[in-house]
Amino acid sequence: MGFNWFKKKYKDTHPQFWKDYVDRFDSISKAAISDTRFIAFDTETTGFNKIKDRILSIGAVSIKHKTIEVNNTLELFVYQKVFNPDSVKIHGILKTGHVQKHTEMEAIEYFLNYIQNTILIAHHSAFDYGMINQMLSRNGLGTLKNECIDTGVLFAKSKHIIYRDTLKKHYTLDDLCTELNVPIVDRHTATGDALLTAMVYLKIIARLDKRQNLNWSYLLNT
Repeated sequence: MGFNWFKKKYKDTHPQFWKDYVDRFDSISKAAISDTRFIAFDTETTGFNKIKDRILSIGAVSIKHKTIEVNNTLELFVYQKVFNPDSVKIHGILKTGHVQKHTEMEAIEYFLNYIQNTILIAHHSAFDYGMINQMLSRNGLGTLKNECIDTGVLFAKSKHIIYRDTLKKHYTLDDLCTELNVPIVDRHTATGDALLTAMVYLKIIARLDKRQNLNWSYLLNT
């Protein structure tokens, strides 16, 4: 029967939206960076432990032709039994309230349908990407297939190109907004931070492009 049979059998045990998501990666050819759709995303969580903590909200914005598509954004709030009152001071998300909340599986479906097979962008992406993967795992699914660019790593790698001098190695999102003159608004909301991340990303690639350093190899080797 072989591996192909196993792969088909494995996929058939999953919901249709997951199979549709996986199938989008069967054949991908990269277009020009300027013609490629990117998704900047962020999560707000109950804490920073990828195993014990949970996602409370997901925000994402679409970038196409080096422009943020302000009419094409995603904002999801997720119902969780796990809750940390101390984290409310940061993101302001209450356990109960009037905002519509989705189950984890519903949130996963909306998120995957939105991102499809795009390249993702996040600040300190290992955390947000990892939190999404933990949510997928809890719901019996696989892991994200999308490539992901970390704006913090990309800026740190590019700083000698952008500034021609030595800066520090670790940057918060606030640091990058300050360094790149991005107005800080709606900080510590998932959608607000996703938008800031998108703006920071566009500022970085604009400088790389100006100095002829913008290409797929440089962009994805972060």
